[in-house]
Amino acid sequence: MTTSLIRAEQIVTLDAADTIHGPGYLIVADDRLVEIGTHFTPGQWRIDHEIDLGARLVMPGLVNAHTHTPMTLFRGHAEGRTLFTLEGWFNTIRVLEQVLTPDLIPAGVAVSCAEMIRTGTTCFADQYFWMDRIVPEVRRSGLRAALAYGIVELGEAAARERELAAATTFLESLRGDPLIKGWVGPHAFFVDNSEAAMRLELELAKRFDTGFHIHMGTSGEEDRFCWEHYGRSAIPQLEALGMLERPVLAAHCITMPVEDFPILARHPFTAVLAPSSAMRNAAGVAPLRALHAAGVNTALGTDNVTNNNSYDLFKEMQIAGKLFSLHERTPNAIPTRKILEMATLGGARALGLEDEIGSLEVGKKADLIALDLNEIGWSPRGGQDVYAALVYSITGQHVRDVMVDGRWLFRDNAWITLDFAQARRDLEAAHAELTRRL
Repeated sequence: MTTSLIRAEQIVTLDAADTIHGPGYLIVADDRLVEIGTHFTPGQWRIDHEIDLGARLVMPGLVNAHTHTPMTLFRGHAEGRTLFTLEGWFNTIRVLEQVLTPDLIPAGVAVSCAEMIRTGTTCFADQYFWMDRIVPEVRRSGLRAALAYGIVELGEAAARERELAAATTFLESLRGDPLIKGWVGPHAFFVDNSEAAMRLELELAKRFDTGFHIHMGTSGEEDRFCWEHYGRSAIPQLEALGMLERPVLAAHCITMPVEDFPILARHPFTAVLAPSSAMRNAAGVAPLRALHAAGVNTALGTDNVTNNNSYDLFKEMQIAGKLFSLHERTPNAIPTRKILEMATLGGARALGLEDEIGSLEVGKKADLIALDLNEIGWSPRGGQDVYAALVYSITGQHVRDVMVDGRWLFRDNAWITLDFAQARRDLEAAHAELTRRL
């Protein structure tokens, strides 16, 4: 066992007691936190490495609960268009995907992972196809991830059989992986995944003890379909089909009927809000306060960066706080501490990892980040609440160190596991090829 002592000017644990150590230390034994405190006294642990981070704030790594990592390749291609309707998505993204081939995928994923690491994300949930090209890049990065094989079958029997077979092979390939968990990724229930597909997807999720990563409530299409075919909205229909018995990671949740929220609260359902994407798609504002009032778990995601256009979850937290205050016409409508929870423990809870990550506590995994306190935005330290500073004053560019599972991925402002310069060159070449094909 290798044991490291890490000191820092401030440690924000985000535990249930909101414990903050300043100055503080933590001890990492292999991949777990075994001691956290203010004044270190030599005791039971034999320290192999001692690291003094100095003027840095250590906190839990962020959890990006909704991404599409290959789509960095498409960044900027959807300007002025919405991706939140079937028509808009099909005529924008699907046009690009029709000339996309597997060999172009790794470059987009590598840059996505590098950008997430650089801005403080230590765990992410992804949904896409060609997962055999995505998994190796994620493993190389060292990030923790929940990867969902994206399924679009549009009611076609041949497509359904092909997609479910591919998803099964993918899930089999991840059995026993220490950092990556496989999920089932129907793109959107009732919209481009038929009931016939959904029933088979439910059996697949049960077989592999996993959940669904979907899009929901982007424009009301699934509700209109369900009212027409079942005489009720999508949420009670999903419950009737048994789909809500498995964990559901539902991105956007803008148009879902508020009266259906108590159903969601009874199940392992998480509403993943992506405010930047919703705003850029002119899609509307999710009813976040109503979700919280009903007891529905919530998390934050960046969505794809085709038109976000950033993986910086610190920016996403800031935008979320301002957007919902404006929408509710109430200052601090969503308290900063709650926003931080959405970007950490809320995402961990969504992925079934709340006992492992999302806060800095003894026994949990050593997934943490360190931010530079000498950078702009923190002062005056005596007048600004630390949670407000983390949400409104800084960005991911303040991140200097990133650790996942006790391993440094980013140290002293430099990538350890990835060669970002090479990844960026590869992405430029892949994009040039995509443009030539278009």
